[in-house]
Amino acid sequence: MATTQLNAVEQAKAKVGASRVQRQRILGAIGSHAVLVFATFIALFPCFWIVSASFKPKSEIDSSEISLFPKAPTLSNYSYTLFDNQNAIFWKWLLNSLIVAGLTAVLGVFLSATAAYAFSRFNFVGKKVGLMSFLVVQMFPLALLLLPIFNILNGLKLINTIPGLVLAYSTTAIPFCVWMMKGFFDTIPYELEEAAQIDGLGKLGTFWRIALPLSLPGISVVTFFSFMTAWNEFLLALVLMTGNENYTVSVGLRTFVDAYRANWGAYSAGATLVTIPVALLFLWAQRYLVSGLTSGGVKG
Repeated sequence: MATTQLNAVEQAKAKVGASRVQRQRILGAIGSHAVLVFATFIALFPCFWIVSASFKPKSEIDSSEISLFPKAPTLSNYSYTLFDNQNAIFWKWLLNSLIVAGLTAVLGVFLSATAAYAFSRFNFVGKKVGLMSFLVVQMFPLALLLLPIFNILNGLKLINTIPGLVLAYSTTAIPFCVWMMKGFFDTIPYELEEAAQIDGLGKLGTFWRIALPLSLPGISVVTFFSFMTAWNEFLLALVLMTGNENYTVSVGLRTFVDAYRANWGAYSAGATLVTIPVALLFLWAQRYLVSGLTSGGVKG
């Protein structure tokens, strides 16, 4: 009888303990989701505000009344930005940004992949110093590098040119890309390359046919990072490029807001349009980005 009562008490305690654990799990899940929802709101609200302002008429934007949604939606801001502003110069800014960002991505992938492969596969004098130099460069703020970059490009007669701007952006993108790509090449079993070399492939063929295909997630991350570095950058483009027609879109949008006028509607419309190429690139690369940021080219 006593044993039966003891077992009943233990079962009751076990049920209480299980219900307490389950209640704690539910409260923890609710708390986690609440934090995530709040963080998502904080991150997305400025973007929502810009998109909303792009559909508002000037009178509504300048009004002291705060409204989340446009009361009288209009496409006049987009029409002005795309077609009416200085002979549709927005298209020229957009083209400049696409060329600069595209060339920066191509150059960044080419140089970082080849350099990272050398650091991963070969032993040579200065290997550790070279890797550390790439890491140290990342520690300097861009503002400190502005003057030496300007002097170098001025000596090369590349100020106010697209190649000069591409070279400037590459200096900030390549160090990170080299470290990223080296991590991927390190995860590729060297036995695969040895087998390819036995079959007659040389070093270049092994790099092109074996290493690069297996590191495709890393290449996607490097391409996206290099493109975004050039697409969003403002300070270098402002200093190195002169003339309204030579501006990138990030610098060109600044002309909508100055000391004498503030066309917030056109500015918001332009900022909304600028996100479209990046969104398309992200949709293309999204299947590689998560795996590229968390793992190497080969899982074993």
